[in-house]
Amino acid sequence: MVSATLVVLTFFCLANRTEAFPIPERLEFELSYSGIIAGRAVQEVKQVGNEIHIVSTAKSADWLRFFFPVDDRIESYLSSGTPPLDIGTPRLYQERKHEGKTITNREARFDHEKLEVTTTDHRNKSVKKQAITKQTYDTLSSFFYFRTVPLQVGTSYYIDIFDGKRLWNTEVKVLRREEIVTPLGRFKTVVIHPLLKFEGIFARTGDMFIWLTDDERRIPVQMKSKVVIGSITATITGGSYWSGGK
Repeated sequence: MVSATLVVLTFFCLANRTEAFPIPERLEFELSYSGIIAGRAVQEVKQVGNEIHIVSTAKSADWLRFFFPVDDRIESYLSSGTPPLDIGTPRLYQERKHEGKTITNREARFDHEKLEVTTTDHRNKSVKKQAITKQTYDTLSSFFYFRTVPLQVGTSYYIDIFDGKRLWNTEVKVLRREEIVTPLGRFKTVVIHPLLKFEGIFARTGDMFIWLTDDERRIPVQMKSKVVIGSITATITGGSYWSGGK
C-alpha cells in the first residue's frame, strides 16, 4: 500500500535548471488512507564526501501494523555532482521494503560509462543486467533531480526512470498553480501529474497528483494517489525548514 519512495520523477532534459533546494534537507510527512492516519514517512538528503546520499523511510501507524505492517527503507547514492544545482547521477540504489506479506530486498548498481545497470534481488538470489540511457535515475533520486528544473504550466516532460525492474520513459504533466492549506500553513504550489506505469509512493491503481511549492525549493507539500480501495495522501508536517516553527 505505502512505499517510502515518495516521488518518482526525473527530467529527460538538463537545460535551463533553476536554483535548488539546500543540502542537507529533511522532510516529514503524515500518510493518511481515505482520511485516516495510516503512517509516517521521512525523506532526508545530505552530502557525504563527494556523494549525495538520499534516504526515504515509511512506517505504518500502530493501529495498522496488525492488519498491514509497513516498514520501508530506500536509499540512493549519487556521484559526480556539484550540489546544489547538480546532484549527480545514481551509483547505487537500495530498496528494503516490508509491506503486509510482501518483502523486498534488492539493489541496483549503475554504470553510466557502459550505460547499463546491474540489479541484484537478494531474496531470490538473482542478478540481471539491463541497458540504460545517459540520463537515467532511480525512483528516489529522480525526484530530487526534478526539483532543480523549472516548471511551466501546460507543459509535458518526458523522463527516464529505472524502477528496479525495468526502464520507463514517463510523461509528467504540469497542470496548474494552486494555493493549498497544510498543517504547516498555506502554500502556493505547482500541481504536477506523473503518468506512472509502475509503483511509486503507493501501490497505486489510479492517478497520482503532487503539489510542489512554487519557489526555488520545490518542496513536495502534498501527494495524492488512488489505491485498490480508497486513496492515500501524503501531507508535509515538518522538516528542516520548520525546526523553529512556521
